[in-house]
Amino acid sequence: MDLRVIGVLLLIPLLDVMLLVVLATPNLLGPVVTVALVVLTALIGLLLVRAEGRHTMRRMQRKLERGDPPTDELLDGGLLLIAGALMLTPGLVTDLVGLLLVVPVTRYPIRVATKRYVVTPYLDAKTGGFATGGVYTAGFPQGEEPVDIDEEYYRFTDADDDRDDDRGFQ
Repeated sequence: MDLRVIGVLLLIPLLDVMLLVVLATPNLLGPVVTVALVVLTALIGLLLVRAEGRHTMRRMQRKLERGDPPTDELLDGGLLLIAGALMLTPGLVTDLVGLLLVVPVTRYPIRVATKRYVVTPYLDAKTGGFATGGVYTAGFPQGEEPVDIDEEYYRFTDADDDRDDDRGFQ
C-alpha cells in the first residue's frame, strides 16, 4: 500500500482526537456536550446510511430486472458500507468523512474517482487489459524488443514432403 494512503488513514483519527480534546475543554462545549454531539452525529449518520442503502438496493434491483449490470450501485453499496463504519467510529472528523460518502451529491465524484483509479487498474491487471479494451492486437507491447530469428528457421516444406530435414524433424 502506498505510504501516502497510510499517512492519510493515520491522520484522520489523529485529527479526530485533537478536535474532541479541543471541544471538550470547559471553555468551549464541555465534555458532556461533546459526547452528546458525537453520539447525535453518529445516530443521524447511521439513519442516513440506512436510507441511502435501501435506495441503492432498489436501484440495483431495478437494473437487474432490466438485465443491466448494477456496477454503479455496487460501488455505492461499498461506499455506504465504509460510510457506516466511519459513522460508528466515535469522532466528528470520521462522521464528516462518512457523511461525504452518504450524501449522493458528494458520493458521485468519489464513485467516479474510485472507478478510474481503483477498479479500472485492478481489472486491467487481472485480465491483461481485456476488461477495458487495452489489449495488443498486433505487434509487440511497448518496451519489448522483437526477437531476431535466423534465416534457417524460416525454411518451409510442403506437407506432402516426408523427408527429414537436418534438425531431425519431419
